[in-house]
Amino acid sequence: MNAVDIARWQFAIVTVYHFFFVPVTIGLSLIIACFETAWLRHRNPEMLRLTKFFGKLFTINFALGLVTGIVQEFQFGMNWSDYSRFVGDIFGAPLAIEALLAFFLESTFLGLWIFGWDKLPPKFHAACMWLVAIGTLLSAYFILAANSWMQHPVGYKFNPVTGRAEMTDFVAVLTNKVQLVTFPHTMTSAYMVGGAFVMAVGLWHLRRPDVGKNTTMYRKATRIGAWVTLVSALGVIVSGDLQGKIMTEVQPMKMAAAEALYNTEASQAPFSLLTIGSLDGSKEKFAVKVPYLLSFLATGNVNGSVEGINQVRAAEQKLYGQDATSRTFSPGYTPTIPLTYWSFRIMIGLGMVGALIAIAVLWSTRRDRIPRPGRLWFWVILATPLLPLFANSFGWIFTETGRQPWIVYGVMTTTSGISPSVSAGEVWTSLIVLTGLYAGLAVVEVKLLLKYIAIGAPEFEEPVERADQDEDAPLVFAY
Repeated sequence: MNAVDIARWQFAIVTVYHFFFVPVTIGLSLIIACFETAWLRHRNPEMLRLTKFFGKLFTINFALGLVTGIVQEFQFGMNWSDYSRFVGDIFGAPLAIEALLAFFLESTFLGLWIFGWDKLPPKFHAACMWLVAIGTLLSAYFILAANSWMQHPVGYKFNPVTGRAEMTDFVAVLTNKVQLVTFPHTMTSAYMVGGAFVMAVGLWHLRRPDVGKNTTMYRKATRIGAWVTLVSALGVIVSGDLQGKIMTEVQPMKMAAAEALYNTEASQAPFSLLTIGSLDGSKEKFAVKVPYLLSFLATGNVNGSVEGINQVRAAEQKLYGQDATSRTFSPGYTPTIPLTYWSFRIMIGLGMVGALIAIAVLWSTRRDRIPRPGRLWFWVILATPLLPLFANSFGWIFTETGRQPWIVYGVMTTTSGISPSVSAGEVWTSLIVLTGLYAGLAVVEVKLLLKYIAIGAPEFEEPVERADQDEDAPLVFAY
């Protein structure tokens, strides 16, 4: 393995690991904000208990996500300096805004929310979590804008004097057609993860023999999480359908690889449930297909034409020949077909199973019912938060590997973006260190979550009125 291969492995490990925390953060922030708002409106003690309970779990997840996110950005300077130099004028702008605006918005108001219990006015305290939720959305939007530019570069020009890509239209970057479909798809996926997390935690407590007087509260949490999961799954399906059509338009090779479609189908293209191809990835050997479905998914018309791998590869070889930086020749312009094909299907499959579990949980808890005891529910509880979480991860694996060999589609190949002075040994060292560090952080994360999940929601305590609401109360200052 050369430095490029190892650097790609490192970026994949760090990014996928970091993204384990992101959808949980995005999803939980909105749910917690809704819990606290419900408490303010109806003064139901259960809503305040759930707010504090899931707020603690959210804080643990946010802290670990923060650490891994900072490390992730170091890689652009460590291993991908040529990429950073070439596209830094464009790629760096939305990331800088994300850090200066969105991240500080969510982190500042999260701090106020954590330490502001009984110190801030109740409505302002609840507003802090709403601002955290808005901050997570803004943060995701700017980061996805940078990634969408890599998928479909717009609003730039190449400066032959500096040898760099330079931004000409920031609005075009933020309103990239890929961005406009990727953002809702990613956000609904995140809410699906957050809902599944709440559903699993509530269901676990609901199955405990000592649940007693807390049955109503945890049943409520379970059903709320299930509804969020199910509604979000519908959003994922709709946004994913739109995203597939845009992907077919701007990245025909990715769609062809996702379906292992080797030759162009002029109309009524079938969707492949299982395809086995030749070892060199040049042709199909065996397939199980659903008629017409691929044409509809790709174009919205069962008679639509879908380009095949061989035809797209030939067209890109003719169009690009040598890559944009004139450093490496990419003869295939083809991603790893099995990885792209199966990551696409695993993403869809895990998401669908997660939605079906949500339906089963809603049915099992209808009309004040409690799920019957049994080993099956143990596996349901274990799988519920993991299925949509892994579906998110496989979705990103598909998105990034399906773009290969491009790091910026049609502009710069991955091999051209590597740091020229970094050796394979140096990248191996950072890969091993970071992987070991992240393994340790994973143990910390899981132990903390399991510990506080087992403790459960705190007992209800009537919020203390602020001293400054009493004009005659003495002034108090505390560190």
